[in-house]
Parts: sequence; structure tokens; C-alpha cells
Amino acid sequence: MKIINNALLNELTEKASESERLRMNHNFHDSNESKSQRLLNALEPGTVIPLHKHDNTAETYIVLRGSIRVDFYNSVDSLGESAVIDPLEGNYGIDIPAGQLHTLEVLKNGTVIFECKDGPYIPINTSL
Repeated sequence: MKIINNALLNELTEKASESERLRMNHNFHDSNESKSQRLLNALEPGTVIPLHKHDNTAETYIVLRGSIRVDFYNSVDSLGESAVIDPLEGNYGIDIPAGQLHTLEVLKNGTVIFECKDGPYIPINTSL
């Protein structure tokens, strides 16, 4: 049993802020081969999430604290829609359809999201 509480979020945020990538995850799935990829992802402003897509699975983000902007692209060089996800503004999460080009920007320090998608884990393809 693992309770998702302030202590866990604070621990992940501290590790993210000390990380070169400015992010740190805590996996709930057993391995990269698991059929369900479930994780907390602590993200600090300045982390780079490259434009990417998941061809075979939708992806869902729930913001536990902080704020992100998710950008959907029509093509590699054509921004479509954007959405700010911030629980303090009543926007708690977003579901990203399979095959949708997207990226995100972290808007607040201490941001932590719950992320889930079908597995197994496949590294993102950034050579679009």
C-alpha cells in the first residue's frame, strides 16, 4: 500500500528540483512491461517535455498540485489547441487521445501530476 500524501509529493518535488531534468517520477506499476503505466510525475518549470505522441494508447494527466499547460498540435509545426490544467481553477486533468501530438509546459513550482497510459512502456519518439 502506498498513500499519496503531501510527504510523498514533497519528496518527489525535492528530487525533481535537484534533478538535471527538473522532473522525477514515482512508478506504481511493477515494470516497464506492465500493461498499465501509472505514475506520479513531479515537474518543475523549465523541464523540457518534447513534442511527441503515443500511437497505441491514450494518456491521462491529473494535476494533484501546481499547474501545466498542455498544447495539442495539428502537425509538427502547427499548434492546435491549448489548455491550462490547474485544480485551483477547477481544471483537474486532461485525456490525450492516442496519436495526438502534444507537449506540456510546467507553470508553477511544485507541480505534481498523476499520469496513466496503457503499457508496455515505449520511449517517446521525438524524431517527428
